[in-house]
Amino acid sequence: MPITPSPSRRRMLQCVAACSMLPVVGAKHVFAADDTSPSSSPDDTDITGQLARYIVAARDKPLPDAVLVECKNHILDTFGAMVSGSRMRPGMLATQYVRTLGGAPQASVVDSDLRTSTVNAALANAMCAHSDETDDFEPVTKAHPGCSTVPAALALGEAQGASGAALVRAVALGYDTACRLLMALGPDLVRASHRSAEGTASTFGALGAAAALTRLDKRQTRYAISYAAQQVSGLWSWVKDRDHIEKAFDFAGMGARNGVMAATMVQSGMTGVTDVLDGTHNLFIALSTKPQPLAMIDQLGSRFFVTETAIKTYSVGYPIQSPLDALLSLRRQYQLTPDKVRTVVVKVPPDALGIVGDSAMPDVNCAHMVALALVKGTVSFADSHDVALMRDPQIQAQRAKVTVVADPKLRDPAAPRGGIVEVTLTDGRTVSHYTRFPPGTKENPLSVAQVNEKARDLMEPVLGEQKTAQLIERINALEHVANVAGLRPLFTA
Repeated sequence: MPITPSPSRRRMLQCVAACSMLPVVGAKHVFAADDTSPSSSPDDTDITGQLARYIVAARDKPLPDAVLVECKNHILDTFGAMVSGSRMRPGMLATQYVRTLGGAPQASVVDSDLRTSTVNAALANAMCAHSDETDDFEPVTKAHPGCSTVPAALALGEAQGASGAALVRAVALGYDTACRLLMALGPDLVRASHRSAEGTASTFGALGAAAALTRLDKRQTRYAISYAAQQVSGLWSWVKDRDHIEKAFDFAGMGARNGVMAATMVQSGMTGVTDVLDGTHNLFIALSTKPQPLAMIDQLGSRFFVTETAIKTYSVGYPIQSPLDALLSLRRQYQLTPDKVRTVVVKVPPDALGIVGDSAMPDVNCAHMVALALVKGTVSFADSHDVALMRDPQIQAQRAKVTVVADPKLRDPAAPRGGIVEVTLTDGRTVSHYTRFPPGTKENPLSVAQVNEKARDLMEPVLGEQKTAQLIERINALEHVANVAGLRPLFTA
């Protein structure tokens, strides 16, 4: 009679098997858990070492022209999210909280007179950046790399007097480390364990940027990777947050804080483990049942995730981008008005239904946003956040016509956030539109002018026309800015 291992023994055997299968490119050996003393001299052939070596080298290496442009676009887009989010409740509460902490005046908090420690500034600015659904989104991993990476880089860039070119390169590194971590773990495997893939990625996004800007050496970068790995956290319970406050912490503030802490603690002289991505009890086998460790370093230096991350056209949850684009396309094509529409069926990928199917927040409620777009013909930042419109009789009448359903056919790895809208007209006709790639994706990119316009709409109500114009101009030429601290007057009160 076969003997079935106990659950604990089965788990132990899985861990041992996973460790034995960890692929290490060109490695002579995988470091044991105790091979971490300051006197040991690990080479750079393990995954932790290769990542550390790349971070150290890439911080001084110019980016390809196309990557530079996209990186500046995402920095500006995140500034728009930070500035607009500073006037929203999550951002205001974060700033209010950080003000009580004090801290050395190292870095600034957006739209305030507050200067505080780099850790505190990164936390507050990151929560501002994800106060709502304005920030960017990587469609394959479903990470939100900008809202943790850019605030972390800004805080350290200001504190250390870094150049704009160094800031841009640090941000590109952050996008790579955030998204590659999820590629190595398997984003769906992370979610299957009830963990938040977004929260998991955010710490490594901030860590990549912070390690570059603190100019840690290779061994120190290994330590910082380990300090970040110890802090990687997040549960998928964020979907129940009705106020978007804990979600702002989970997606952004937590990761920005963690990454800056990891780098600055090591910068202060702290030592740690050198092989957190390779050795016994490593990060991959702790967080994934089927890790693909090589994905952490695959195509480093030639594949830049900042170019693959989407900039949202509308300030709404990402699964709503395609449905809105499809509905507005139909509205233009057929001159649709509410009186011509009998019913609207919105088809989204199955995993999107639980996120935007019936949220209490207007900007994360697909049916409400589609009804709003049908009535107004556009979706402004103000309208997408106006809770009162959810009770507006005219919007409610159109929302009653809208049904949001999960369509398994939209479970497309190459286009994971596509959407279909089918409209039945009062004359009996049915018209439909499939948006596979919404505007702002790498397949359907926004121009620099379009990103500037989005940022202008978000920032002018807070900073005013003159400051906004100057900030956009400086970020568009960020590689020529001598000192990031010089941007401070343009985004503070």
